[in-house]
Amino acid sequence: MSTEEIIEISENAPEEMDLVELMSARAQGYGMLARLLRVEIDAPTLKELQGMRFPTATGNAKADEGYRQMFEYLRRAWDDSITELAIDFVRTFIGHGVNGYSAAYPFESVYTSERRLLMQEARAEVLAAFRENNLKKDRWTEGEDHIALELEFMQRLSLRTAEAIAAENDDEAIELVRRQYAFLQDHLLNWVPMFVSDMRMFAKTVFYKGVAQMLMGFLEEDEAVLTALLESVTEDE
Repeated sequence: MSTEEIIEISENAPEEMDLVELMSARAQGYGMLARLLRVEIDAPTLKELQGMRFPTATGNAKADEGYRQMFEYLRRAWDDSITELAIDFVRTFIGHGVNGYSAAYPFESVYTSERRLLMQEARAEVLAAFRENNLKKDRWTEGEDHIALELEFMQRLSLRTAEAIAAENDDEAIELVRRQYAFLQDHLLNWVPMFVSDMRMFAKTVFYKGVAQMLMGFLEEDEAVLTALLESVTEDE
């Protein structure tokens, strides 16, 4: 489902099933982005990506450019591309480790703390959000404010919202949408634009440059989706 279709559902949404599909589609998008930004691309993931159909006109120029760049890379990718992407992953997200300006470090704290340090206030705030929503990270040892975990947080709340809608628990669904909107505003949109800018600067492959654009475009469109949903709730009250 393209971003344009997601927005159309959110604006019209005449039936509960449409909203369930919307939330499921959002969860799928957040999950894919989390996977791409969490660890290097392995052979099964590369094959899966090559078999995907990428939208060509989502309604968001950044998302469109990101999908185009990823498609261009994937259609020419071969076995050695796994190594090339692994090298670029390290170059883009880990860098030289000299200071906070050597890579697109995937942690909110780096972009919101004065000295670009890890494990700062943003990490504590995200951890509190996880706990308030009875969510725990898995055995992965990175800080809670890692981009992949923040995206997974949105993914899991989207799935919970789909379940609440399917169960006709409207109050819970509305509250979950409000929590997602708040997290998107207070956290992801507060630092991801800077992170994306660094990704585009440090990445050498068009693939990760495309992931950066797709990430930014997806978040912008999701903000529009959540805003439309909350405005429709306000009108009904």
